[in-house]
Amino acid sequence: MKKFIALVMVVAMVMSMAACGASESSAPAASSGDAAAATFKLGSTGPITGDAAIYGQAVMNACQIAVDEINAAGGINGYQVEFKFEDDVADGETAVNAYNTLMDWGMQALIGTVTSGACISVSSKVYEDRVFALTPSASSTDVTAGKDNMFQLCFADPNQGSGSAVYMSANMADAKIAVIYRNDDAYSQGIRDTFVTEAASLGLDVVYEGTFTADTATDFSVQLTAAQAAGADLVFLPIYYQPASVILSQADAMGYAPTFFGVDGMDGILTMEGFDASLAEGVMLLTPFSADAEDELTKNFVAEYQKRHGETPNQFAADGYDCIYAMKQALEAANCTPDMSVEELCDALIAQFTSMSFNGLTGTDMTWGTNGEVSKMPTAVVIENGVYVTAE
Repeated sequence: MKKFIALVMVVAMVMSMAACGASESSAPAASSGDAAAATFKLGSTGPITGDAAIYGQAVMNACQIAVDEINAAGGINGYQVEFKFEDDVADGETAVNAYNTLMDWGMQALIGTVTSGACISVSSKVYEDRVFALTPSASSTDVTAGKDNMFQLCFADPNQGSGSAVYMSANMADAKIAVIYRNDDAYSQGIRDTFVTEAASLGLDVVYEGTFTADTATDFSVQLTAAQAAGADLVFLPIYYQPASVILSQADAMGYAPTFFGVDGMDGILTMEGFDASLAEGVMLLTPFSADAEDELTKNFVAEYQKRHGETPNQFAADGYDCIYAMKQALEAANCTPDMSVEELCDALIAQFTSMSFNGLTGTDMTWGTNGEVSKMPTAVVIENGVYVTAE
């Protein structure tokens, strides 16, 4: 009997070991068939609540349109794409938490983040984790500085500043210019610095500069009064649309009617809740995207965006849409697959972005330098009857 029991125990142990061996050997097959392992996971963060919500909502909506189109057409290299967006309320600390949430989800590349301040905070984590990132709209040079895996689809702040000065020199050379900017914001300060330097080199007449901070962005009477007293007939606003809306309202109330000239942060003012869009009539800005363009890509995108969301897409939406398709082009060119590590995907995407040319909604023949900055040409537009019209 003892021999029999011992024999049974030996047989049981052998069967148990065989079962364990079978389980271990089949684990990879089960993993490779897992849905998560068979999809590319792209994440994004930006403000979808709070003061800058128009920017984040536009990027989120447009990215989803691009992802849906790509999946309907067969995906990337035959693999479907998952997209997840986290709200960061345009705050650096919240953006880092949102990024960590995306990493826990399994994000393989980042589209973001949307605003410069938040993106500066996240870009350090991106560099540390070796995650490739392409921001649609964070334009500060601090976003990409010293980080070989952080790229911008939007113009960098210096380009916006110098481009605005060059346009004014060519088309408004006799203007007396006032500048009102936010000096506690990397985005606004960066554009202002380059603009003032370029304006001086071109001989433009800057007669006044006024500053404000996040805490003083509700009353611009002092700055507007000073600009008017200095004889400024052109006011340059390298700021976001929220304070710009206050400036336009207060200027109208005091009967001051210069030409206002903004940058990409102005985009969104026409759809800002509670703002009288007629006050933006005649406002000029440099932008890489106009929803009124006649090319088929733009017309199809605008039609789909209006169908889904009931409004005309702004530049931030176009930037987000282009980010997804630029990522698709790079992933396909490098023959990437979802089972590659984050680091492997990062290296492959860096190699592609620094060597490829991309055509999208916001420009043709776009290229990127090793510093992550994009090269493309802006267009000057003016707001007429509530829409952007290419400036003469």
